[in-house]
Amino acid sequence: MTASPASYKDTLNLLQTPFAMRANARVREPELQAFWKEHDLYGRLSRGNPGAPFTLHDGPPYANGALHVGHALNKILKDIINKHALLQGRRARFVPGWDCHGLPIELKVLQGLGSEERRQLTPIDLRRRAHAYALEQVEAQKGGFRRWGIWADWDAPYLTLQKSYEAAQIGVFGKMVLAGHIYRGLKPVHWSPSSRTALAEAELEYPDGHTSPSVYVAFPVVELPEPLAGLLAAAGIAGPTDAAHREQLFVAIWTTTPWTLPANLAVSVNGQLDYAICRDGTTNGGTPRYLVVAAQLVEQLRTSLERPLEPLLTLKGAQLEGIQYRHPLLDRTSPVVIGGDYITTETGTGLVHTAPGHGVDDFHTGNKYGLPVLCPVDEAGTLTAEAGPFAGLNVLKDANPAIITALRDAGLLLAEQRYEHRYPYDWRTKKPTIFRATEQWFASVDGFRAQALEAIAAVEWLPSSGRNRIEAMVRDRGDWCISRQRSWGVPIPVFYHRETGEVLLNADTLAHAEALIAEHGADVWWERDEAGLLPPAWADQADQWRKGTDTMDVWFDSGSSWAAVLEGRGLGCPADLYLEGSDQHRGWFQSSLLTSVAVNGHAPYRRVLTHGFTLDEKGRKMSKSLGNVVDPVVLVEGGKNEKQEPPYGADVLRLWVSSVDYSADVPLGPGIVKQLADVYRKVRNTARYLLGNLHDFVPAEHAVAIEDLPLLDRWMLQRTASLIEEVSADFERFEFYRFFQALQNFCVVDLSNVYLDIAKDRLYVSAAGDARRRSCQTVLHLVVERLAGLIAPVLCHMAEDIWQNLPYPVAEASVFERGWPTVPQSWAAPELLAPMERILELRAQVNRVLEGCRGRGELGASLEAQVQLELAETAAEAASEAGPLREALALVEASPHPEVDNLADWLLVSALRVGGPPPAETLLAETEEEGVRVRIARAAGTKCERCWHHESDIGQHPDHPTLCGRCVGVLERQGAGPA
Repeated sequence: MTASPASYKDTLNLLQTPFAMRANARVREPELQAFWKEHDLYGRLSRGNPGAPFTLHDGPPYANGALHVGHALNKILKDIINKHALLQGRRARFVPGWDCHGLPIELKVLQGLGSEERRQLTPIDLRRRAHAYALEQVEAQKGGFRRWGIWADWDAPYLTLQKSYEAAQIGVFGKMVLAGHIYRGLKPVHWSPSSRTALAEAELEYPDGHTSPSVYVAFPVVELPEPLAGLLAAAGIAGPTDAAHREQLFVAIWTTTPWTLPANLAVSVNGQLDYAICRDGTTNGGTPRYLVVAAQLVEQLRTSLERPLEPLLTLKGAQLEGIQYRHPLLDRTSPVVIGGDYITTETGTGLVHTAPGHGVDDFHTGNKYGLPVLCPVDEAGTLTAEAGPFAGLNVLKDANPAIITALRDAGLLLAEQRYEHRYPYDWRTKKPTIFRATEQWFASVDGFRAQALEAIAAVEWLPSSGRNRIEAMVRDRGDWCISRQRSWGVPIPVFYHRETGEVLLNADTLAHAEALIAEHGADVWWERDEAGLLPPAWADQADQWRKGTDTMDVWFDSGSSWAAVLEGRGLGCPADLYLEGSDQHRGWFQSSLLTSVAVNGHAPYRRVLTHGFTLDEKGRKMSKSLGNVVDPVVLVEGGKNEKQEPPYGADVLRLWVSSVDYSADVPLGPGIVKQLADVYRKVRNTARYLLGNLHDFVPAEHAVAIEDLPLLDRWMLQRTASLIEEVSADFERFEFYRFFQALQNFCVVDLSNVYLDIAKDRLYVSAAGDARRRSCQTVLHLVVERLAGLIAPVLCHMAEDIWQNLPYPVAEASVFERGWPTVPQSWAAPELLAPMERILELRAQVNRVLEGCRGRGELGASLEAQVQLELAETAAEAASEAGPLREALALVEASPHPEVDNLADWLLVSALRVGGPPPAETLLAETEEEGVRVRIARAAGTKCERCWHHESDIGQHPDHPTLCGRCVGVLERQGAGPA
């Protein structure tokens, strides 16, 4: 009786595993997350692991708006690092945080109200609405983070609106006050008319394409110091002392903010620069006019001013000090003063219009000369009565045109042109800011700048360029304006005397405010009057004091997190790692550094790792208008049209994070997602193949001792050991893109294309209990367990899914309980690497020849072929690749496991002969490379119906006339008879 092909198929050891080829991530990933939660895996490992603690302190995202791929890059990077630390046995506790105060939330609340509601809204009502809105946003974002497989203290996050957090922040502020680092002063600060509040440098952005109306203006000189008057007279230049020639001499300035001219109180020059007094080619009443400009800029100004400037006298800037000039638009005179190094000859005239109320350099120069801090602009950006005829004009709307017209009418406008330059915008409202002097609270960085620079040097910055960046920022930054004129924030707990304006801020008032806020939250500052906020010792004077209404800069909020979280929750300060985008060198990294150094004398972190920003596949910023936004929710859960936007699952998003060199900006788009999904499938299918071939394998019963494994199996374990060593180093360096490349290469090349391709015959065709199959299964189970561990930090769901589908019992319920993969010393077989590399090169050479035969239709499957190898014999040829190959072949030939270490099987052909005469069958192809000649001919014999090998012993068994002797033997050992 003859067996049918179908029945012979039933005698093969085919794959059996519930581990699906398709991930079905939308269903399966939440199931695995539920398993983690049920077993409290994160909680047990983060608190119970035997190793040292590891703290990656979470920089708080803003509690407003949907999550985007920037959030994904940041949080998944953190999760990869934390999961790796947990696998290493460390107590990696991750407390997620949210930044909950500030203008965007306040604006969101206001936008949801009608005009009448807004008018009736009190600060406390606004705060309560903002509090509720922030909590809603936190819950929505938290759900997204959890869906991505992020492990954290989700039930106990830190929020900057929590009472304990606000109290800790007040504690930091109080310590800085008592150390003398906090003061109140009238200084120019970045002011946002659109937000009506002061801003910190970190709250600014500088969009491309901003232009301003720049003007060159002549300020008439009305008085000269005596030495200068003598020099001008000797040069024949009419001066203002000559009554007949008044207003013939002018100092020329250039500004890009004409609206600040009403606040002009001086013109500054650089004492070291050369200045020229030039005849400008025009006359006033028949007398030539003269302009004072920087000598180096004369040629350039001839073009800009369209005047034939003729230098008559050159002077040092220091000689111009003391000149008095008339304001071009208002009735006052002001001096020429010596400024600082900020006065250069890069642009302008070399003379700087100075308004101490509208610029930091101007302010410092004005301080030196005792000039008042004039700021004729209100909080809405409108010029006040101090601006004279320009009162009521808005500085960002109609003030500039009106002032330029007035200059032209006065005959003092030398030139006007549009000027494109970097200009600060409010990062929230996306509208321009101005410099405006107001009474604000400042942290005096000068008091601890040297300490901060020392602290920076003690931190490891990754990449190292991060140190240079933050060092330059801290070295050059001015004092930090920490007060904001908003309602939704942590109050600056200060009192002002109602008559004198004296400030009440001492250890007693600070401690009392901190205790009140710890008990009731910051709302208490708005809920109670002064009597309820002052400490008992001051309660009887409550009617004399007025509580402050300023809130703290949100960067002070988040910058205090080391106190509220690292110290407040016992995680330890400094943290092991801070990880955020590179923009945080001027934001959270810096505010955290400054507050910690001011209070503790050291940085709140040991290492700082930064990542770039997300761009589309063409390197463009993602924006809705370009239609190039990748929504992580759609990527994970799928879009409306799932054929176009399939649900890839969180692991593909995580795989993307591991695949990019995040030290620079990183791309993401539909093409990249599809490529990542292909890699994901390759890894998954490789794991499925390993699991599917272990369905009848129990390691305790069937495993072969390492020392008894064939060469091919020993080589596979050595390659796995090398991978583990390589990937371990990649994770230690946070270079996850190298892990991604190594994983892809291992699964596609080492496993699929080589080992598993060769092992198919052993796994499928052998009897279930044959040694050649059990040795292979031994390798598969060792590899699949370690593969699951290696991918667990990144592909956490797939890793757990693999572990849950191991077909034999394991002690650990989760892959994360097994720990980071390690290998015993017995796996080491470095002596096999070079011989196997040469044999794999031979395999590639033979495959190229076989592919040519298939392409010409001469062969189908490679098992239809036989191969003859001829190796070079001469001394010169032996020095080629033939020498190492001969040694490799000898190693295989000497193997005590010829049933596995068989070169014909490794080449996937039915027969192989080294040396001897060419095959008797018709030669199909012949090539020679590096002293190795390969000849391909059709295999002799007939194709076995079960194993597909071409053998000469087919038909010798009457019950199985279409099988080779090997397959007949397998059936007999398995007790399988004919159908």
